[in-house]
Amino acid sequence: MGNVLASSVSAPPISGPMPPPNLSDQTGVSKDSPKNAPDNNPGTVEDLHKKCKDVFPTLFEGSKVMVNKALSNHFQISHTLNMTNSTPPGYRFGATYVGTNQTGPMEAYPILLGDIDPSGNMNANIIHQYNNIKAKCAAQVQDSKFVATQITTDYKGSDYTASLTLGNTDILNGSGVTVLHYLQNVMPSLALGAEMAYQYGPQIPGGEIAMMSLAGRYTGSNYVVSGSLGAAAIHACYYRKGNDNIQVGVEVETNLRLGESVCTFGYQVDLPKANMVFRGMVDTNWTVGAVLEKKLQPLPFTLGLSGMINHTKTQSRFGISLTIG
Repeated sequence: MGNVLASSVSAPPISGPMPPPNLSDQTGVSKDSPKNAPDNNPGTVEDLHKKCKDVFPTLFEGSKVMVNKALSNHFQISHTLNMTNSTPPGYRFGATYVGTNQTGPMEAYPILLGDIDPSGNMNANIIHQYNNIKAKCAAQVQDSKFVATQITTDYKGSDYTASLTLGNTDILNGSGVTVLHYLQNVMPSLALGAEMAYQYGPQIPGGEIAMMSLAGRYTGSNYVVSGSLGAAAIHACYYRKGNDNIQVGVEVETNLRLGESVCTFGYQVDLPKANMVFRGMVDTNWTVGAVLEKKLQPLPFTLGLSGMINHTKTQSRFGISLTIG
């Protein structure tokens, strides 16, 4: 849901290389209540399962060293050296600029961020918000060609959010992807919405295809239940916060066409006194994984350890990372 569609759409969103610089030393309103945006807004369909997804570990393989350097409150650069077999290894340079239009203590616009490697392969993102409208543009260049482009516009009303996404639009070849999202708060704790995706082009059987799915989310005092239902898939998530240190999440994804279903259980343990965060997961495919992040204070270092093993396939991946700054 939300990521330019499930099974038939080929324009995945492009994420930025690093977070914006810390702006907490500047004055602003609450991050959860952006300027000119209502408190009762349900967010976007793309973030429908975000609470649960954030609990799961982001597994990686090999070794990675990242050096972040904030040149000012608005500009930051990074140097990343990645040595792995799963993704293209090597060096990447990243840069992030954050503007002065501040909507919260940790949120300001416009945001320009991207990274590039010595071969010229580049990821670039532009994010800007004006009143209740937020626009996001992303592009990916490989071998001097645009391999992916995406433009998303979100409009936040008093109790709803409407979004339009255009992915890989090619006017000359007559191809592309269009996705419409709508999420409405029908009750203070209940949000309902829908997603419609339309893909067209000469590579599509019949020249075009359209899919629609329904979405909903219920937010309790310390838990969130979210789900989406389409003609080809069912996606359901359950998130619960046990206390200030423990969070758990359960995700079930069912492919109705293939008759397959995968259930994943994840948890997050925060140990602030030890400056450590541990995330773990296990799914019904017998995959077990975990990521440990440890801040090596008083040095500005963060050590990351990742491990994954699948007992039935006899596969395993391990990684170590060091972030400076």
